[in-house]
Amino acid sequence: MLLRGFSSRLGQVRASGTPSVARPTPALFRRNPSSSLLGSFSVLAPFGEGFLAGRPQMPGLLRAAATEAAPAPAEETFTYQAEVDRLMDIIVNSLYSNREVFLRELVSNASDALDKARFLSVTDPSVMAGREELEIRISADKDKGTLTIEDSGIGMSREQLLSNLGTIARSGTRKFMEAMAAKGDSNLIGQFGVGFYSAFLVSDRVRVQSKNPEDPKQWVWEAAAGSHQYTIREDTASDLVRGTRITLFLKEDAAEMADPVRITRLIKQYSQFIAFPIKVYSPKKEPRKVVDTEATNRKQEAADKKAAEKGEPSKPVDPVMKTEYDEVWDWRLENENKPIWTRSPKDVSETAYNDFFKATFGEFLDPLAHVHFNVEGTIEFSAILYLPGMAPFEQQNMMQRSKSIKLYVKRVFISDEFDEDLMPRYLSFVKGVVDSSDLPLNVSREILQESRIVRVIRKQLVRRSIEMMEELASKENGEDYKTFWDAFGRNIKYGVVEDTENREKLSKLLRFSSSKSEDNLTSLDEYVSRMKPKQKSIYYMAADSVQAARAAPFVEAMVAKGIEVLYLTEPIDEACVTNLAKYGDKDIQYDLVDVSKEGVTLDEEGEEEKAAAEAAAKELQPVVDFLKKSLGERVEKVAVSNRLLDSPCALVTSKFGWSANMERIMRSQAMGDARAMEYMRGRKIMEINPKHDIISGIKTLLQEKDEDRARDLAELLYETSLITSGFQVDSPKDYASKVFTLMKIALGYDILSEVEEQQAQAAAATPTVTSAASSTGAASASPRPAATPVDAEVVSEDDPWKKA
Repeated sequence: MLLRGFSSRLGQVRASGTPSVARPTPALFRRNPSSSLLGSFSVLAPFGEGFLAGRPQMPGLLRAAATEAAPAPAEETFTYQAEVDRLMDIIVNSLYSNREVFLRELVSNASDALDKARFLSVTDPSVMAGREELEIRISADKDKGTLTIEDSGIGMSREQLLSNLGTIARSGTRKFMEAMAAKGDSNLIGQFGVGFYSAFLVSDRVRVQSKNPEDPKQWVWEAAAGSHQYTIREDTASDLVRGTRITLFLKEDAAEMADPVRITRLIKQYSQFIAFPIKVYSPKKEPRKVVDTEATNRKQEAADKKAAEKGEPSKPVDPVMKTEYDEVWDWRLENENKPIWTRSPKDVSETAYNDFFKATFGEFLDPLAHVHFNVEGTIEFSAILYLPGMAPFEQQNMMQRSKSIKLYVKRVFISDEFDEDLMPRYLSFVKGVVDSSDLPLNVSREILQESRIVRVIRKQLVRRSIEMMEELASKENGEDYKTFWDAFGRNIKYGVVEDTENREKLSKLLRFSSSKSEDNLTSLDEYVSRMKPKQKSIYYMAADSVQAARAAPFVEAMVAKGIEVLYLTEPIDEACVTNLAKYGDKDIQYDLVDVSKEGVTLDEEGEEEKAAAEAAAKELQPVVDFLKKSLGERVEKVAVSNRLLDSPCALVTSKFGWSANMERIMRSQAMGDARAMEYMRGRKIMEINPKHDIISGIKTLLQEKDEDRARDLAELLYETSLITSGFQVDSPKDYASKVFTLMKIALGYDILSEVEEQQAQAAAATPTVTSAASSTGAASASPRPAATPVDAEVVSEDDPWKKA
């Protein structure tokens, strides 16, 4: 019987023309037998109370009911109960945003009817008499515009047709209607125990033919869309041994539902894991070998001609065959895939898991890992989760729905658009199926968000996904995890930022390049195992590439002393480690320190080194003061550093501002906020290398009172350090001009003489230019003097700059 959602809705039906007289429902049918029966027979418990409600439980029950019921006329017309009338209006006009779900509803109802027939046959084998097969058959007729769904389930008697299709006795459904009317929410997904009425989404008229094995008669229920009445009569066809046949007379705008190809697609989408076979009457091209007359004649002519040339008698040739395809209509099974999640994991082979993954999600590579689990207890559900073998092409857009988690309720597909409810965004790459018998069939996004069951399911899915990744990371060869990290590493880093509850677990999955492992990625646990004895921090350098991080002045002394530095080369890396902040176990926690920030000290320093650093800082105090005075507000302060080796200076940022790398990333944002940029930009601090020749040279110039040259060097030193520290130069043109000047000096040009000559010519041309401007109203520019070459100092005969 296809009418799963109404088996317990027993009530009163008003007969047309007699509005004041209610047709009494027999007492045996008014009583819900499910509670007492379920209490007596524990085997019935899995089916729930609604399983037996309104159904003939024993032959005697139906015979007693038939005795009480009055003889039925040839055809009777009834008026819907008011609630049903309103419910149909809601369904047709606002409930379902996608009317394709009507087929899922009717097939699911048919599956329930088959379940009940199979269950009753255990105690009463006569139920299956005349038709042993338990199946669903669907056929369409394009010419007549009809679609027929037939099952060999338990069927319905006349009284059950009345109670199931004319009344709503349960207050829950009435409350649902009232809530729908009050909220006007049309974005609802799934079925609401009113699946049968979804047939009117695509039908002008619906006919239900049903035969119960305990009722000698076959009955017809028929109603039109928009009508307030329906009819019930005895069916003269009597061609059903047992079960229900629903015939939909399709609307003009739903004619495509009579296409077997469309029906097959909908079955594979929604109902491919139904336990009973679903057969669709559809065409198939069958090959057939026939004689190709034209080709055979050409072959015969060629053979005759060849025989004539040789003077031999002609012989018949073998006929040339060709393949033609006949369109053969037959019942074809469309739900061959079996729900492997309902089986025990130990009974499913690795090949079966891989094949299911490829078939269900349209993948062509085997998954890297999978986990199959069943949760039992107060909440029960089954799930299979997979780590794909490659990243999807559209994974750059994390806001896009991935449709990776398919939600089933009792093996009936509900939707694949619940990703954010069942999985956090950073795990959107995990694919899988979830089947729960505890979820209500009225599944909407609002219900999912408020459901305690869904919160439990989500927590389990996240935990099992992380455990699956941890197991993959622990494998010895590590190649599979390297493949996984290349594809989905950014998602894990995003998870560290977003998922505070699982941040510690996710941090163990992180992988980065480092100064000791540039070619192979390293984990934080491996970094900790290689730390120096006195090292108390995990150091990292953020840049746009490993080469840039390696060349940064901040890491020079650390790398030289054997202190490992992590190289963060992806835009999300710095945000990831900033949110992580600390790493370690319960006994010891290590701070993650950005080497491009101020206040970084080397843990390996001894007392002698600290004393030498203090002496150097005292000695260079005049240089520090001069540089701060020359650079003004562009730097917050100038300090002597002990972490520079080859570079004369570096620009570090304050602890609580953006680093140079983060400033570069934020500047490239299309929707960046200029006010946030100004607020979050870190203050620059210049750290100088006391052992570098340039710093010593500036100190010498200051001792010689040559502050002009020292100031020029300070400007060039600052702008160069902007570049080496990862910042952008404020005026590239001015900086390029200074570099060109240095190039001229290298080429042997007398820059001082050239400047003096330009100043003299400019002073001499000023009166002439002023006079000309006053008389003609236009200004003339003085010609640019040519550079005067001078002999450069030649180091050797092979010097490339020596003039011939």
